[in-house]
Amino acid sequence: MNKKTLVAAVSTGALLLGLTACSADGSTSGAGSTAAADATSCSNTIVYPDAPKVSVWAWYPNINTVVDLFNKAHKDVQVCWSNAGQGGDEYAKFSTAIAAGTGAPDVIMLEDEVLPGFELQKALVDLTKYGSDDVKANFSSGAWKDVSSGSSVYAIPVDGGPMAMIYRKDIFTKYGITIPTTWAEYEAAAVKLKAAGGPFMGDFGSNVPAWFTALMTQNGQTAWKYDNSSPQSIGIALNDAGSKEVATYWQGLISQGLVDTKDQFNTDYVGGMASGKYATYISAAWAPGYLSGNGGAATGPGAEWAVAPLPQWDTSKPVSVNWGGSTLAVTTQAKDPALATTVAKELYASDAELKDGVDTQTIFPLSKSVLDAEWFASTPVAFFNGQKANGEVYIPAENAYKGYTYSPFTTYYYSELTKAMVTIIKQTSTGEKALDDLQSTMSTYAKAQGFTVQ
Repeated sequence: MNKKTLVAAVSTGALLLGLTACSADGSTSGAGSTAAADATSCSNTIVYPDAPKVSVWAWYPNINTVVDLFNKAHKDVQVCWSNAGQGGDEYAKFSTAIAAGTGAPDVIMLEDEVLPGFELQKALVDLTKYGSDDVKANFSSGAWKDVSSGSSVYAIPVDGGPMAMIYRKDIFTKYGITIPTTWAEYEAAAVKLKAAGGPFMGDFGSNVPAWFTALMTQNGQTAWKYDNSSPQSIGIALNDAGSKEVATYWQGLISQGLVDTKDQFNTDYVGGMASGKYATYISAAWAPGYLSGNGGAATGPGAEWAVAPLPQWDTSKPVSVNWGGSTLAVTTQAKDPALATTVAKELYASDAELKDGVDTQTIFPLSKSVLDAEWFASTPVAFFNGQKANGEVYIPAENAYKGYTYSPFTTYYYSELTKAMVTIIKQTSTGEKALDDLQSTMSTYAKAQGFTVQ
């Protein structure tokens, strides 16, 4: 297998979709030490200097608070945290450390989607050897599947992005739009809006391939069959009938002028969200935190955001999908893998740490201690004008999520899917042909990397 090429595919420049999905501020860069930490490289205070230290790279906006809470509560181990950048910035530095055989931290924050690529490089520790099953019951089966490969577990889940439909309640009221429960109803509402001179129903941006992947998964796509116990074998199914139906559906909305085609996660797009350019935002549970932190609160007389469950293809067989999510993994350069695993299991795990993440709108926690808590379900969400969005929408969506199998070359796949989405937007290809071409491209790429394509 051509590992050099695969490393490049894993660490190629960050895609905005994945990065923003895990951060309330949407930043994609960060400065900090990239060396394996000692006490002098920490960005935090070590409370018990005589305790062994575990170095951690992580980027959450409130991670400094969480680390302080952890260190005050642990006399047996201290976290030495530094920010090596968010998402792709961190991954590039991690790949450099992997190639050099030195310089990686003991514990690293990684998005779910990049785990298989780093697993293939033997950069991550199988945590089943160090008691990961001790905390398995703390998470849903879907969240646990996202961090597993076969019988191995390579990270501890922290946060996720169960998807839903955020909508402008004032716009729906003004134009007499009923909350759509199916994608057919969503299109009908879009037609009604346009006929009345209303705003776009939503947006199909080419820079959100993880979003598009989730929507195809909702309609039955099983893109990848991959288990790193057979690391050179992969199944690829990107052009199934359900996925083609989704691609054709969105291309139809675009051709009718019912949805916009602007790139997301930029000032103009967020401004358009706030000003009422879009009636809906098909997004994930982290979106309220992202939007509120970037000026996306609804503006104008009576303006108000609300949230409803994601429209379905078949309401008798509802499917929950996820966009975004972060984990804590132990690297193979960890000085003490057992102690590092303890940190991965217990950092962002206490009630105080999790509640701080919720209160600062930094994360949508995957720990059942929060998901099952009445306070979390019943808390009014200010962004939604007091709607109890967690209990009504996001918790049920997360509990119904079945998990996803990622490929070991997610970044390359997202890059190629982005190209396919551009052809759909520009109408230079049909949605069906775009996915047929994507299937061919990814199969050829996998074979070039030494994989046997099933």
